[in-house]
Amino acid sequence: MGITRRAALRTLLAGSAVAASAAIPTESASAATLPTPPADALGLLYDATLCIGCKTCVVACQDANGLPRDTSGIDYKYDAPVALSARAKNVIKLYKGEEGESFMKAQCMHCVDPACVSACMIGALTKNRETGIVSYNVDYCVGCRYCEIACPFNVPKFEWAKATPRVVKCELCRERLAEGKEPACTEVCPRHAVIFGKRAELMQEAKRRIAAEPDKYQPRVYGETEGGGTQCLYISHVPFDTLGLPSLDDRPAPELARSIQHTVYKGFIAPVALYGVLAAVMLRNRRGGQAPEDRP
Repeated sequence: MGITRRAALRTLLAGSAVAASAAIPTESASAATLPTPPADALGLLYDATLCIGCKTCVVACQDANGLPRDTSGIDYKYDAPVALSARAKNVIKLYKGEEGESFMKAQCMHCVDPACVSACMIGALTKNRETGIVSYNVDYCVGCRYCEIACPFNVPKFEWAKATPRVVKCELCRERLAEGKEPACTEVCPRHAVIFGKRAELMQEAKRRIAAEPDKYQPRVYGETEGGGTQCLYISHVPFDTLGLPSLDDRPAPELARSIQHTVYKGFIAPVALYGVLAAVMLRNRRGGQAPEDRP
């Protein structure tokens, strides 16, 4: 008695369900595998209480990265995009709420365990092992835009208007860093609302400010643990969700998907089993389609 297509599919689905359920991490396993940033991880610290919304950082970023400006306005020399896009790697937004008003600087968070890197099938997005900067290589990009879907901060943007598009995101001005300079946004900020440095030192500075003026700030640093931790950190006088930052637990965004993939494909057991089942179905169907006199 041969195997039927229905039986083959039922077996395959059952095996996939078992593999997926086994791959879902428990709370204790998740806590034991939380990622740690590189010792010399670089990042930014944004203090919302100091930002005056001048958007000088936005213009400096566009100039440093060769991003086009909107020339349709009267004063095209001062372009102020309101959201991250193919021509804006960082923006300043204004948020209003019952707790008050605040400006908010949005750019790539350079996550300790970035979802965009995990989702990129070819490796166009990579995380530097020394600095932790998440970089983009257009030569490897196939334009799938999985990074856009995966990012919990909605950062990567695709150049829809170009014949040869690329993904646009903050890379912490890595070309400037290679020349011994700091990122363009931190270099020009008149109030030092955003500063550049090593993540560990920025974390210490953020906690020092909170401890010195506890009535001024929210009692935590956003990015210390959210989504597994980020290298761009925030302190604020209003709740972080008012700023537009997502409420995340301490688990990295790509943790579940990666654990399922690694379990299903470990040792290529699942693919080999799948091909074995399909081969059996094909062999049976081929034999079933032969005339009686042609069968061995």
